[in-house]
Amino acid sequence: MAFDQATRNRLQRFVNEARKALEEEFTRQLQLDYGLDPASGTVTPIQNLRHLNDTQRETARILRDTLAHYCANPGTSAASGLDRIVREQAFTVLNRLAALRMAEARGLLIESVGNGYQAKGFQLYARLAGAGLGETGDAYRTYLLSVFDELSKDLPALFDRYSPQGRLFPREAALVQVLSLINHGEIDPLWAEDETIGWIYQYFNSKEERKAMREASQAPRNSRELAVRNQFFTPRYVVEFLVDNTLGRLWFNWTAGQTRLRDRCQYLLVKPDERPEAAKRLRDPRTIKLLDPACGSMHFGLYAFDLFEEIYREAWNWEQAHGPAALDRETGGSPDLKPLAETYADQDALLHDVPRLIIEHNIYGVDIDPRAAQIASLALWLRAQRAWHEAGVKAKDRPQVEQGQVVAAVAPPAEVDLRKRFMDELDPLDAELFEQTLFMLEGLPELGVLLQVEKELPALISKVFGEHGPMFAEEDMAQWQKAEARLRNALTDYARAARSTYQGRLFAEDALQGLRMIDHCREVFDVVVMNPPFGELSEETKGYLEDAYPNSKTNLLTIFVERSVQTLRNNGLLGAITSRTAFFLSSYKKWRTNVLLKHTDVAAFADLGEGVLDDANVEVAAYSLKVVK
Repeated sequence: MAFDQATRNRLQRFVNEARKALEEEFTRQLQLDYGLDPASGTVTPIQNLRHLNDTQRETARILRDTLAHYCANPGTSAASGLDRIVREQAFTVLNRLAALRMAEARGLLIESVGNGYQAKGFQLYARLAGAGLGETGDAYRTYLLSVFDELSKDLPALFDRYSPQGRLFPREAALVQVLSLINHGEIDPLWAEDETIGWIYQYFNSKEERKAMREASQAPRNSRELAVRNQFFTPRYVVEFLVDNTLGRLWFNWTAGQTRLRDRCQYLLVKPDERPEAAKRLRDPRTIKLLDPACGSMHFGLYAFDLFEEIYREAWNWEQAHGPAALDRETGGSPDLKPLAETYADQDALLHDVPRLIIEHNIYGVDIDPRAAQIASLALWLRAQRAWHEAGVKAKDRPQVEQGQVVAAVAPPAEVDLRKRFMDELDPLDAELFEQTLFMLEGLPELGVLLQVEKELPALISKVFGEHGPMFAEEDMAQWQKAEARLRNALTDYARAARSTYQGRLFAEDALQGLRMIDHCREVFDVVVMNPPFGELSEETKGYLEDAYPNSKTNLLTIFVERSVQTLRNNGLLGAITSRTAFFLSSYKKWRTNVLLKHTDVAAFADLGEGVLDDANVEVAAYSLKVVK
């Protein structure tokens, strides 16, 4: 079903109404049950909440710990922290229900949300449970929570009901209202479409909200405004054009044109008689890395998933025809990988594992909006489940998907007392490294991948551990990797420890996200595809960005292009849709001269004009650049 304007309008009405219902519900819960008032920021002491049972009292404590964690960041008031809690709870519940509805439409889950209380899964559950779970509404709530628990094994970022973003659950009246909206006949056909969850993410923040932000300030004032103001869904044809002419083009070149992608990629720009020179060795697909540095709902990654499936199939055939040494595993930094034929019994065994491999090895994503990372992980998981479903692989036989490569660029934890308490348990050098790392990541929520961690990290490590002489760079990274592993283990133990408060768990989880971001920033990629933010630099990051990107500081979009060029290996490909003005206005001359012309060759260019990015008032171009280093 095509997402034409009428279809998108129907979905937008659903999202707006569901968000309103859930936010009103959770605001009431905070005020009436938990002694927290988002309007005034008032926090009633827990001991005064005599009406709470033990479970509710625990939730009240956790909500206060979450609020304290948010308010530890400078400039965050109790009112804005509570407003964030309401918004995040509403978004998470909506995403969970939408995810179940999409899984049902793909045959991945027995009907659980469709038809509400009459859903087949719930009816079966209710018959088995009998009257032990109470009234119908209570039983249905217990049923949904059990489904969440099962899915949290694969998608903890979304379905972990003990996470700070998903602690609350709507009461029966609000839940019935949202179920009625989600099962409206007008949007029923949309649940089978991969793009639906992305449009839900797009519409959760209204056009009016974005307009108000722009009227209040020409430049984004914080990370949330930067994320919301740049939420523009990339049309499918643009996604295909950019992925075809980056990932598709690389594989076409490496195989000397002997690939099915030549016909499958309808936008791949290939001359009829083009026959590129074959690479000495074909890259092992497990080493190919694609990054979307502003991933949103992972629209680029979903289409890239399709191409990777074919790439794995052709790589197996290539290795069978030319021998184990025919696949290059060193270039992607994975020399310890065994050949495909030594890892899998046959091609069917490989293809059975391919969806897991794609999520764990190939597709990377970063976003400054934690909600986007939540959605992106869900979108890739649903895509993997669809692949297994279409191949006839039963749920019990599907490989367990471990942590993927989607990361939220969240603020490093700001609680000074928790930091000191955690550092007291570390070796003194590791403690100093941890503290210096948090300082280095301070601008992460606004900068994301633009933070040049790989340039700052060597100086940071030498400051802690001392210089290493001529072999500094190599020894430096080895030192970091060992220390980082120790920090990861210590943070994980700290989060799980019985003595740790819920706020301590949030502290540890945000720190772990920071370490994952450092790893992403140090990676070297083969492909970058993106629809990056554009416009003026925010006041918080302007100084850093002007110093780090003197040739590109005119606009966020040009900075993203320069940063992408830095993260790509030689002959890697960048695909982007941005404003077209950077290619001809005089204010962008330094960027064109010192970045575009000096370090890239234009491989493909489409001048698309207006009306491409939903309601964005911008003329755009979609292009592919080959990196020349």
